[in-house]
Amino acid sequence: MSVVPRNVSAMTPSVSTPQAQLGSRFDAIAAVDRGLARGFAQRADMIDEARRFSDKFAAKTPRRAGARWDPDEIARREFSSELACTLRIPEPTAVSLIAESRSLAEDLPGTRAALQAGEISYRHAQVLIGQACSVPEAALPAFEEALLPAARTLTAAKLKHKARVLRERLHPESITARREKSFAERTSYLQAEPDGMATLTVTTSADTVHAIFARANDAALSLMGPGEQRSLTQVRTDVISDLLIDGVTPSGIGKGIRATVQITVPVMTLLGHSEEPGYLEGYGPIDPDTARDLASRAPSFTRILTHPETGIVLSVGRERYKVPKALRRFLRLRDETCRFAGCNQPARTADLDHTHEWQDLGHTAHNNLAHLCPGCHALKTETGWTVKQEPGGILTWNSPSGREFVTEPATRIAPPGAPPTTPRTSRPARPPLPDEAPF
Repeated sequence: MSVVPRNVSAMTPSVSTPQAQLGSRFDAIAAVDRGLARGFAQRADMIDEARRFSDKFAAKTPRRAGARWDPDEIARREFSSELACTLRIPEPTAVSLIAESRSLAEDLPGTRAALQAGEISYRHAQVLIGQACSVPEAALPAFEEALLPAARTLTAAKLKHKARVLRERLHPESITARREKSFAERTSYLQAEPDGMATLTVTTSADTVHAIFARANDAALSLMGPGEQRSLTQVRTDVISDLLIDGVTPSGIGKGIRATVQITVPVMTLLGHSEEPGYLEGYGPIDPDTARDLASRAPSFTRILTHPETGIVLSVGRERYKVPKALRRFLRLRDETCRFAGCNQPARTADLDHTHEWQDLGHTAHNNLAHLCPGCHALKTETGWTVKQEPGGILTWNSPSGREFVTEPATRIAPPGAPPTTPRTSRPARPPLPDEAPF
């Protein structure tokens, strides 16, 4: 990959006008972008070569007695999970990357060559891969040949539209049948954003999404009076939020139901004596005003008060004292998510796993338990991944290839029953200097 000198203007001493000098800088940016494309092509080649090596090794591996997975499934999960850990991405993203790399190597040689030459970006390659996956094999060469010139000049969004139109002409299956298959894969997920925000993504049929948007937009327009200070986009977002939180479905589902959200609030923040942030489960720090508001007014929130110095849990509210158990509550607070490297599935839907197996004399204790989602729990049981738990809930994972990955708990709180500790300093406090304020 090429490296551009910091002083780009030194590359073109004969250029005199500011406009031409700016143009030379754009040329340098384009050169870097071509280098990035070549890097992505090289990464795809290496991923696919590693996959083929893994598959070849799996074919020679006998099935282990008592294993639920066959050697092919073990190899597939070991490879995708270790790639995810290596690149610090979720495993589903790694699975997509493996499929894209294989498609470039086996199905779209022209796209691979264009990427290697830096003529298209990896995003453009992803568009072609995504649209080509349902094109008949015999039609792939014509599909690729027709779209590559456009991939060199169009934005990825315009290329996707052009590729979708061409795919419709080449696809042997009716759009109705394909729509039914896609609808079966409808999904929704939550993604944390900076500054106390989050994004809720819903993917379902186009007519449903358009109907949702139209209803919310119409309701927002009806509220846009002369005194309304919010923008249409803000009002529409508030309408959608209100409908999802307080709305009722035609069948009555949702009536009287309130979601349970767990929030940790330092005692001094709750009392107004501190501006230390609260902690919203599944998200992270939230501003103290929001933390105080949620803790004081919403019965659907589990209020968890913590000691301002030791962090030991003081209360989870009298109405939720016995359910769930104290140890389970502590571990859910500590872990927050699945504890396999890169996995972000919430702890509330995960299994509590004995790090050192129960049947191997492992203890049911806070320092031998951690949350693993069902998929990662099976990965630990069925594959060559091993794990050890260190003090403080730190997990050290060893991959089948012998590489090490460490995950730390989301929060640091003392285990149930732990005695309070006095913070220690490395040296005695010095007396105040003469010119210091007497705080």
